[in-house]
Amino acid sequence: MKHIDFSLFPRMFPALCALAFCCMLLFSSCGYYHMGSMMHPQIKTIAISTIRNDTREPLLTELARTQIAARFQSDNSLKLVSKEEADCILYVRLVNVSTSMRRYKPSYVDDDYRPAEFHVDLSAEMEVVVPGRSEPLIKKRTVSGSANYQYNVDPQVGKYYGLRQACYDLGGDIVEYTTEAW
Repeated sequence: MKHIDFSLFPRMFPALCALAFCCMLLFSSCGYYHMGSMMHPQIKTIAISTIRNDTREPLLTELARTQIAARFQSDNSLKLVSKEEADCILYVRLVNVSTSMRRYKPSYVDDDYRPAEFHVDLSAEMEVVVPGRSEPLIKKRTVSGSANYQYNVDPQVGKYYGLRQACYDLGGDIVEYTTEAW
């Protein structure tokens, strides 16, 4: 029988640990994970059409457009361009906005309870069309966004920030459906 010399083991231990760690990182990741755009290779740009507001909330159209554009820019799968240059156009119709009280806080003067936190839900319909094609790339589907908000002094300012956050959440759904679910 051959004798194994273990005297080199203490010097090789750090290198063996590093090799084992690298192998673990290399072979333990998810095999289905995909980095980058999942869009069709011919679609690289998108335009956001004028958003239709069928709710009673003023200024919601521009707020939603800004937040949806921000989500497309942070995702970076599609480049935002004008309608004339775009490979596809996003159409959005804001359908419903509902606000509800989430939590109450007691007032110190009376025994009544005042609203401390509110919740806003925003729902919309979206559709993505390739110019010149009769069939939409992404058929009409419902998307939603929501947020909690508070206000200390001015209820309208608090509601504005809550709506902005809900529009940003809505933009996340729109980007996901546009870049992944077609």
